[in-house]
Amino acid sequence: MRPGRWRVALRIARRDALRAKGRSLLVLAMIALPILGVTGADVVWRSTSLTTTERLDRSLGQADVLLRSHMPGGTVLQAPFAEDGEDDKPGGAQPTAEQQRSRSTDPATLAAQLLPPGSVLTPLAYDQEVVASSTAGQLQTTATEADLADPLWQGRLDLLRGRAPRQDHELAATQAFLDDSGLRIGSTTKLRDLGDAPFTITAVVEYPDELKRSELIAPPGALAALAGASGAAGDGSGTNGAAAGGPGANGWLVRLPAGATVDWGKVQELNRYGFAATSRSVVLHPPARSAVPYYAEQDGASQQGYFDREVVVVLVTVVGMALLEVVLLAGPAFAVGARRSRRQLGLLAAAGGDRAQVRTVVLAGGAVLGLVGTVVGMLLAVLLVVLTKSPTEQLAGQRFGTLRVLPLDLLGIAAVGLGTGLLAALVPAVQAARQDVVAALTGRDSTRPPSKRLTVLGLAMVAGGAALALFGATSGLGSRSWAVLGGSMVAELGMVACTPVLVGLFGRLGRLLPLGPRLALRDSVRHRSRTAPAVAAVMAAVAGSVAVGIYIASSDEQGRQAYQPEAPPHSVSFSLNRTTPDPASAAAQRAAVQRSAPDLGVRADVGSVSYPAGCKAATCGEVEALAAPAARCPLDDGQYHTGVDYGRYAADPRCRNEVVPGRFGSVVVGDTTTLHNLFDVHDSAVEQAVADGEAVVFDPRMLQDGKASIRLQEPYRQGQDPSKASPSHEVTVDAVLAPAQAPGGGLFLGPKAVAALGLTTVDAGSVWLPATAPDSATQQRAAAALIAAGGDSRTLYVERGYQSQRSAMVLALSGMAALVALGAAGIATGLSAADSQRDLSTLAAVGAAPRIRRSLSGFQCAVIAAMGAVLGTVCGAVPAVALRRVQASGVLGGGHPVIAVPWTELGLTLVGLPLLAMLLAAVLTRSRLNLVRHTG
Repeated sequence: MRPGRWRVALRIARRDALRAKGRSLLVLAMIALPILGVTGADVVWRSTSLTTTERLDRSLGQADVLLRSHMPGGTVLQAPFAEDGEDDKPGGAQPTAEQQRSRSTDPATLAAQLLPPGSVLTPLAYDQEVVASSTAGQLQTTATEADLADPLWQGRLDLLRGRAPRQDHELAATQAFLDDSGLRIGSTTKLRDLGDAPFTITAVVEYPDELKRSELIAPPGALAALAGASGAAGDGSGTNGAAAGGPGANGWLVRLPAGATVDWGKVQELNRYGFAATSRSVVLHPPARSAVPYYAEQDGASQQGYFDREVVVVLVTVVGMALLEVVLLAGPAFAVGARRSRRQLGLLAAAGGDRAQVRTVVLAGGAVLGLVGTVVGMLLAVLLVVLTKSPTEQLAGQRFGTLRVLPLDLLGIAAVGLGTGLLAALVPAVQAARQDVVAALTGRDSTRPPSKRLTVLGLAMVAGGAALALFGATSGLGSRSWAVLGGSMVAELGMVACTPVLVGLFGRLGRLLPLGPRLALRDSVRHRSRTAPAVAAVMAAVAGSVAVGIYIASSDEQGRQAYQPEAPPHSVSFSLNRTTPDPASAAAQRAAVQRSAPDLGVRADVGSVSYPAGCKAATCGEVEALAAPAARCPLDDGQYHTGVDYGRYAADPRCRNEVVPGRFGSVVVGDTTTLHNLFDVHDSAVEQAVADGEAVVFDPRMLQDGKASIRLQEPYRQGQDPSKASPSHEVTVDAVLAPAQAPGGGLFLGPKAVAALGLTTVDAGSVWLPATAPDSATQQRAAAALIAAGGDSRTLYVERGYQSQRSAMVLALSGMAALVALGAAGIATGLSAADSQRDLSTLAAVGAAPRIRRSLSGFQCAVIAAMGAVLGTVCGAVPAVALRRVQASGVLGGGHPVIAVPWTELGLTLVGLPLLAMLLAAVLTRSRLNLVRHTG
């Protein structure tokens, strides 16, 4: 095609775009919207994908080496960056010299001896569970030690506001702790078991990779009393040849002396002594993959990587569907533009222009608007990411790295946008070149019935694409990613090919509708050339939204099914310390919780059993409810096993699905109220069975021939060889099966059954079952009251049920899909309304009231949105189901996919989207129209 022809065509396209500003803005919006989403996702992905240096700073701070003592007496295999993977190998019967030395030497001393002389080791203290006072009561959190005034921590643990704590009774806190506790800089808090002196919060800190982490940070040595028997934390620093941390440290940040390095050979030497080491110099200059034993072991594994199974398939499918959606969204824009320019194109043909020149003019419009829309979309995307960077980081719980806008990525997106504009304008260009010149000059429509061959081809593509996607999701083919992507795209393109026929089928509903909707539907059917692209655009956007919705709902439902509650929903419970059973203290704790939360309802006291009868806590054995003999794992025989091939039993369902004990253990004692509150069982037959001395089981695997089994194990003496422990024995008790499986399972005994077995009941705690779970402030008040009464707030538990674990990226993807669906519906229907201005002008000319014109415009938009929503819902189910099957096949090599349909969201899409489009179109339609002159 000659350059001069393109120059003229581009000039005509630019003038036409400036002359029809309203239509051009709609076209730009149609193209810019998906480009905005793609560019925004690219910038966010690039910014959250940390560079090697940024990863090192998040892990090592400003240190040269991160060293952890993983397996004293064993060997470690690791990747150059230990976080990328490691494998601990315990020492054998004949340990090496390195393993013997690591067993007999304190890890801190050994680390200092192995590192270059002059190295400085700063210990990483264990995170310790603490109970801190809050504005509402008591709050359970974690605490650690770090010298925040030392720049060594920058990047790993950052000081945001305030000053670093210097005194023993000063703390820094993360923002998550401050939000939960209601405290701020300058506030004081008390830590249980660390005296009555308050700690002053002097600073706000954050872990850049864990923004939602709730933690307190004290100066080195300040929390030594909390270490207890596990040992005190180190003094914060040390030099080569001296112990650089006490038993409270399991790792060290290491500063190397000037000129010294820890190379890959030194890392492997440390591995032989049971240390895992991440060296900055090794990570920045990694060894060859063949020189890393960990990689050699992983490469030799027979199983396929989980990343290839799920992440690649999801990523490729989402990107491919997004590109397809861009094409379908831009199609109606240029179709409407070509229709609005029919007379101009007819004049061009009448003046001697050939079909190639007519096609070039329409394609030039696609190039101009596609390029401008791409640039606008990219600029808006970058601006949006910059403006929402902080809330996005908080939502994701992780700081971005450097904000990265890569030119090559933008060039690729620009090429896609330009190619999309040309591709979307291709069909309208061909149609414009084939139009009848006289019909174009007179403004008459030249409609043709939809091609039957195209419809048959579309149906075959829908069926074949769906089958290919579902087959690719379950097959073991290496090209499974392309099978899922290709099948989903083929199915959606097939639905696009069927759209003209489907529009005609929708038109048969017109006889059942009132005047306004009937006129709108008949007009949409008559002008299928403009309706079908608009419907395809809405369908593409809705398909993406539905696919994301079904995928998220299914993942959420799978997590909900796998969740094992410890008590009924909303229940509140606390357990007593069995080592110091004190009836007076127990009564005080119960009363304290009840006073702090008076809305908890009726209290049920829970007991457990001790064996032998009358034993004290230190001399008691174990009492355990068992599965019935026929349903019991062969390994669960109460014997000590050595040298067992556990892989042999991995496929045995009896060993995979064990009976999980509940909140108070596997054997619980109580009365009818306990049965109600702890197990949510309200059945008169079960209550009568308990009164008669029978047990209650909540899992059918625990019942056989009307009997339940209990294992009684003699007390274990400290220092005793496990293989020589006293053998256990089993007793059986008459039992009934509860009508519903209770949270946590286990076995319930009444006082009569306990006496018949010759066991002793021990007070274990209490449980309440309110109508709604108490809020966080009430729980903190109850924790404070429990501590004041001599209890332990860590035993206070509120069963809040399954909490959705939807990640920020998934939520953002869902929101973006919904936004694109709404935007596409509005823009596509707006273009359709703009294309039907001549019909509205005709209605005005014959005296139709503005109300009729508004209703017609509104119903036209509603018809397009409704048809697109219905078809998009069908198309969106294909990739969602395929991706769920991929995810199921990636877990332990197989599994049954959980498919859940978000009916509420689908209802809003199928009903709310057309109604919203109708209302917007009716409101935005002008009451007074400029009449157009018909020529002919």
